[in-house]
Amino acid sequence: MSHEREPGPDADEAPLPSVSLGGPHVAIITGLSGGGKTAAAKLFEDLGYTVIDNLPGELLPDLAELVASDPTRFALTAIVLDVRAGDASLALSAVRGALEGRGIRPQVFFLEARDEILIRRFSETRHRHPLDDTRGIASSIATERALLDGVRQESDVVVDTSELSLRQLREKLFAHLGDVPEEGRIAIQLISFGYKHGIPLEADLVFDVRFMQNPYYLPELRPHSGLTEPVRDYVLSQPIAQGFLEHLEAFLDLLVPAYISEGKTRLTIGIGCTGGFHRSIVLSEALAAWLRERDFGPVSVFHRELERA
Repeated sequence: MSHEREPGPDADEAPLPSVSLGGPHVAIITGLSGGGKTAAAKLFEDLGYTVIDNLPGELLPDLAELVASDPTRFALTAIVLDVRAGDASLALSAVRGALEGRGIRPQVFFLEARDEILIRRFSETRHRHPLDDTRGIASSIATERALLDGVRQESDVVVDTSELSLRQLREKLFAHLGDVPEEGRIAIQLISFGYKHGIPLEADLVFDVRFMQNPYYLPELRPHSGLTEPVRDYVLSQPIAQGFLEHLEAFLDLLVPAYISEGKTRLTIGIGCTGGFHRSIVLSEALAAWLRERDFGPVSVFHRELERA
């Protein structure tokens, strides 16, 4: 992705999904400067959302009252909230409390990227960081990360935009629309990735499957992704793959209920192999199928390197 325009346009963008969430839906778009909020806001606007950007924190409770009082006009609303609002954690708590007090549970999306990517985006666009000081852009980014850590922890969806195209960003955001789990449930996202492209920042848990035999070294399998039957059969036929899944399922059977009891509403699991095209995809899909059977909450899967390959 490039700067706050972020991912470059794709010639073969998929059609926009239809939105029917059974009542007003408020998306709060937050995150690091340069992380993709402007691009995300435009995507939500294309989907029919009323987008409000850079509203002073003091006015957010009034906005919540406006949305609740006219649910037809504001059936789909996206609010961009960041350090420009002042105390972002306080502002998020204020607007979330005001909305929930009126029966509307907002969905919070937090966008971020690796430091070197953020620095490059600001360098390319020559935009000024909102916390810019004499110590330089790297210092401003570090300060903003610290200021927004509480917001990140309270977010429903965390997205690392470092390596995402515009289409991938759109798919990832829209795949989560409405994923606000009920009390006692948790939204789980699985991300398959390639270690040579970096670990996804948003992952709470990361598992390395590079110990399995790699389909890449078989000429007849190399061009095919882990979504195809021959690659899936090759990976899952390995005894080590079955053993890994059994141990991981037992681990998550212990861990996920504990997360839920502590009030955690989202869990992101990264599964990585070398290139992110074969083994990690197969294992992510297999684990997703098991998680859906366990019914801890909504489950989504994102294959980060699929488009790259």
